[in-house]
Amino acid sequence: MLLCPFAVVDVTRVDATGYYGLGMRHAQRPGTTVAIAAGAAPEWLDAIRYSAVPQREAIAAALKQQRSSARRHSIFSLLELATDHAKTDILREEARKPADVGAQAGILVDRLLSYRAVSAWSDMVELAAKMPLPLARTALVREQTAWALNRLHRREEAESILRELLEERGPSSETCAILGRIYKDRWDETQERRWLDQAIGAYLAGFEADWRDAYPGINAVTLMELADPPDERRTEILPLVRYAVERKIAKDNPDYWDYATLLELAILGEDRSKAEKNLTQALAAIREKWEPETTARNLRLIREARERRGAGAEWPKDIERALLSRTRG
Repeated sequence: MLLCPFAVVDVTRVDATGYYGLGMRHAQRPGTTVAIAAGAAPEWLDAIRYSAVPQREAIAAALKQQRSSARRHSIFSLLELATDHAKTDILREEARKPADVGAQAGILVDRLLSYRAVSAWSDMVELAAKMPLPLARTALVREQTAWALNRLHRREEAESILRELLEERGPSSETCAILGRIYKDRWDETQERRWLDQAIGAYLAGFEADWRDAYPGINAVTLMELADPPDERRTEILPLVRYAVERKIAKDNPDYWDYATLLELAILGEDRSKAEKNLTQALAAIREKWEPETTARNLRLIREARERRGAGAEWPKDIERALLSRTRG
């Protein structure tokens, strides 16, 4: 069901099905609907009554009030707008703010992300399954459920969730990036080239969907480096990824993934000095123990691919060990 930010609904001729749809709208977007009625309407519905012609002034005043009310329930809007990995931090902060209707949703989202922080993948899946349907159907919850399912090696289930999201909403940086991770894991397990190609395609689609999000971009470039022979497109895309992450660092508060991306770019560029600098910054920004584990895995894959081509260096191993040391405990 498509939901406009604010709407005026005349319920005079609405049947039971229409009332159900209106109720779903109230559940998913609280404080965004003004009902008007010339005749009978359910007692629970706070509608503006009119006899012949709806009163524009009353409707305008009601919309203004609803717009103000909607700000108190911003958790719902944020959940719908979550399309890249950085927004989970914004959502988590918003989830911890008290809000009338959004309070329960905020608590559940915070718990979901807390489970992710400690790699409690099964708990994430179980919690998502128990959530109210409007919350469970948001992009963020479905993406995070797919992430957890993939970590549990339930890859077909995870892929199905993401494919459904892509059909409904089109490509987004976060959805495509998680799908790319599924294919990358399958390639890592089987070494079948088809999975590598699909992973590159998914990550590249995510980067093209939002050039500001460097996360799928760096993964696409890294996998292009791992191909045999290396994908020539990587030299064209790498500067775009570097620019994207540098602009984000300049505009926002940088997080672990920003520095990890610069670290990976330095490894790809065989720049030891920059790699060591970015390593220090990344280690200081770690929030969740699976983060350095993911980066170390990518660096290992790059190193091993280069060793197979006779172009490996020893110093990247020290960086891998430093990252892995932060995943323990």
